[in-house]
Amino acid sequence: MKHEHKFLSNQQQEQAAEAQTAKTTAKEFASVEELLRHDAAQTTVPPEIAQRLRHSALEIGAPKRPWWRKLLD
Repeated sequence: MKHEHKFLSNQQQEQAAEAQTAKTTAKEFASVEELLRHDAAQTTVPPEIAQRLRHSALEIGAPKRPWWRKLLD
């Protein structure tokens, strides 16, 4: 009887593994940028890191206008 019970649990484990594999689908990306965008959409950023990133971006500020742009305006 013990062997049958182990066999059933192994069979159930195999079925669960197959179901998990069926849920995971492969996806091809045309470029690295597309891959990164997809990954960013799937990944949640911890709030502490998001706050630090926003703070760092504010410190950088807007880019300065190039000298040649000033001549044309």
